[in-house]
Amino acid sequence: MNLEDTIAAISTPLGEGGIGIVRISGRDSIKIAAKIFKSPTHKDITKQKSHTIHYGKVIDPENNKVIDEVLLMMMRAPRTYTREDIVEINCHGGIVPLKKVLETVLKNGARLAEPGEFTKRAFLNGRIDLSQAEAVIDLIRSKTEVGLDIGLNQLQGSLSGEIKELDRELLEVIASIEASIDFPEHDIEHITVEKVREKVERVLDKINELLETADTGKILKEGLKTIIVGKPNVGKSSLLNALLREQRAIVTDVPGTTRDIIEEYINIKGIPLKIIDTAGIRETEDMVEKIGVERTKELFRQADLLLIVLDASDRFTEEDELLTKLVNDKKAIVLINKTDLPQRLDEDVVRKTFSNKKIIKISVKENIGLDRLKEEIAEMFFKGKIESRDLTIITNLRHKEALRNAKESLEKAMETIELGMPLDCIAIDVTGARNRLGEITGDTVSEDVLDQIFTQFCIGK
Repeated sequence: MNLEDTIAAISTPLGEGGIGIVRISGRDSIKIAAKIFKSPTHKDITKQKSHTIHYGKVIDPENNKVIDEVLLMMMRAPRTYTREDIVEINCHGGIVPLKKVLETVLKNGARLAEPGEFTKRAFLNGRIDLSQAEAVIDLIRSKTEVGLDIGLNQLQGSLSGEIKELDRELLEVIASIEASIDFPEHDIEHITVEKVREKVERVLDKINELLETADTGKILKEGLKTIIVGKPNVGKSSLLNALLREQRAIVTDVPGTTRDIIEEYINIKGIPLKIIDTAGIRETEDMVEKIGVERTKELFRQADLLLIVLDASDRFTEEDELLTKLVNDKKAIVLINKTDLPQRLDEDVVRKTFSNKKIIKISVKENIGLDRLKEEIAEMFFKGKIESRDLTIITNLRHKEALRNAKESLEKAMETIELGMPLDCIAIDVTGARNRLGEITGDTVSEDVLDQIFTQFCIGK
């Protein structure tokens, strides 16, 4: 990746649409645009004001062939996404015109951008820090309004601000230690140690507060992995369809219809659920169904929540009881379905078998009990609807690991203080904690880590 190059890429999804955008960034952006853009009034693009839009056509300079009719947006550095000159060509949103415009740009001096290179340039040019760059991915991939709010908070610097404040406090600790070492004649070591202890404890408390949000952040980012499980024909697929409000899964009276895993995202009170409909748990000789059952059992280990579906119109069977062995200590809600039919299920047996699980009576067919199920899920994980405003939540595993490592370094510093060891030993651990926090904002991150982060982006971002 050469930052002196001018780069270009398609920044909108490929497919049919009203508008598609080809983005160019770098010192030659406007010069390249001037080569391929012709306006009806023959205006010189290189002399136009920044942040202006111009109507015209993209042409191939070799033969003056018209490629597409476009609107060209020109933005001069540094008031741009990358802090470089940027040109965005708004053309018709079909695959062919977009590719032809990009091809023309590349032939006239740009190179194809690497994944995430626009955002990487924004980071390297100091417009955003690394946590803000990663928030761009969270925004793009957000599955609920809550996830969107958290991504926006981080993009606007909420997490960066917290980390920089912690770094400032640790820097003060190191300055105090260095002053004590440099001026031993003033005999301030005892005072310095007490100040260091106080500040380190304060930073540790804040790090622990941030780490406590990590589980919530993981769910909001990746979705609450929810497995619908039960014996065949109890209404698992019907439940999935009802929650999605569409016919996603095939529903029949024939046991074993669902043989593969079906995954969909739904939004429950701001919580993204990655809900999975599985093959019914039972002994079977059908090879395909047997594979589905084994995959269901494998998914149990990874699940955040199990929805155990029982049939109110049938007796409690060995197949139902088998579920208790698989549930173990997992969070689970037991759903007694088909309550609109004559009841044959012994609810006392169900309560005894699933004594430590929430039990809800529902009828998917009559839409009974589904609202209560949603409320119970929200209550179970977030004590109701989560509020994201003014809340800094750790959604990134890399950030979580950096905070954990910073915490370990500061705990070592506290041990060093308790052992009465020299101040310069304390400084080593405090400096280590600062370096770990710097990994979040990008101040101390390696080039390999940067490459790994930005390859997660699409090419046009």
